[in-house]
Parts: sequence; structure tokens; C-alpha cells
Amino acid sequence: MQEIKDPNQDVMALVKGVADHLTLHKRMLITAESCTGGMIGASCTQLAGSSAWFFGGLISYDNLAKERMLQVSHQNLEKFGAVSQEVVEQMCAGALGYGVDVSVAVSGVAGPGGGSDEKPVGTVYIGWQSKASLAKGEQAIVRRYQFEGDRDAIRSLTLLNALQGILWLE
Repeated sequence: MQEIKDPNQDVMALVKGVADHLTLHKRMLITAESCTGGMIGASCTQLAGSSAWFFGGLISYDNLAKERMLQVSHQNLEKFGAVSQEVVEQMCAGALGYGVDVSVAVSGVAGPGGGSDEKPVGTVYIGWQSKASLAKGEQAIVRRYQFEGDRDAIRSLTLLNALQGILWLE
């Protein structure tokens, strides 16, 4: 999967592709968002008819929200931090617990502060999972990104790459 690096890419073209893909496969999408604060869900609902393929979204910005809404373990949050592969895997699985077919989850450091040597500003984890893969005991597909730019650019790149990844799910 090729990383999108231009934050100005046409979001709605990607949303249309996601809509066509999910409709073709008769699947419903749920989002679990942290650093994007609902941008993925908002973009999906800009397209008329999205209720045919978009179930809804969860904004779990705070760690307690991740625990309560998505069943992310407190231990993983403490051990790995909210911005980690392990937490995003659990966010994907927790979102699928709402009885939906496909989930996308994001957690990252959008800045301008909050970064560290290990996870500098622009570090974002994006995960995708299908109900079928979860039923087989498979983990979510999670990628770590290191985006450049200001807060708006990092959030836009997260949105674009999250949408693009949905197209790669079978």
C-alpha cells in the first residue's frame, strides 16, 4: 500500500472509492478515532447515501474513553502508550464489537507538542480489521506512519491514509 504524502489530496474521491468498495462487498464500516477527532467519520457522512455502508464512529481521545468504549486494556495503555500498535489493534477489535464488518482505528501525535524521542510529532498508527479476520483470530493490520507538517497536515494525512487502507481490505 502506497503512503499518501500530499495532505491536499481529494478526500471525497477516496470516500467515494471506500463507499463503492464497501457497497460492492456488502459491508458496514465503523471508525475508532483518537488524533483525528472524528474527521474520518465526518468525511464519510459528507457523501449522500453513506448510511448504506457507514455504521458510525467512536471518538476515543482520552485513554479512559479507549478503555470504556473500545475495551482497550489499561495494561496496554500503561505499557505501550495510547500511540502504539498494541492499542490500535485493540481499538480495531473493540470497534468490531459493535457488530460491524470493518473497522479503522487511528491514534497519533498530531502536535505541535506531545512528542517524544521514541514517538515524535507526526507519529501515527492506523489499523484496519474485518470481522472475518477477527473471527479467525487474526490481528488487525496496523501501520506506523511518520507524517510531516503542522497539526492540520498530520491529521489530514491520517485521514487520507486511513481511508486508503480500507480499499485494501478484502
